Amino acid sequence: MHTAFDPEYGEAWSRRQVEDALILGNCHYLLAGENGEAPPPDAPARDIAGFSLSRSGFGEEELLLFGVAPRFRRRGVGHRLLERFAAAAHGRGAHRLLLEMRRGNEAESLYLRHGFRPVGLRRNYYRTLSGPRIDAITFARDDEN
Repeated sequence: MHTAFDPEYGEAWSRRQVEDALILGNCHYLLAGENGEAPPPDAPARDIAGFSLSRSGFGEEELLLFGVAPRFRRRGVGHRLLERFAAAAHGRGAHRLLLEMRRGNEAESLYLRHGFRPVGLRRNYYRTLSGPRIDAITFARDDEN
């Protein structure tokens, strides 16, 4: 699912990084088909429209990775996947959802529509392949279970 991330920003995780996170036991993933719902178990990889990876603990859940393949964007996949993430996190006892993104990420409007608000800033946190550094913005959404 590397196509979900612009290589200029180096945001995609390697397969090994994802596998290592999932071994921890407090990390969770969701896959999305073309409508944002869970795809059938036998769906070929080309039909996976998006995914999320999160880490839970102490009443919070942090969205570590969230991506939608370019050919499935602007179809509501991200919207539905984000709803599914929030519901799954709440089911695990999370009352606060967190995420971090680079300034200028086009997904910001999606997060804002889903009630996430900026709560922190890490100046010059991300480095692009071409050299410039970009701020990271931390977002949170507080929910009642």
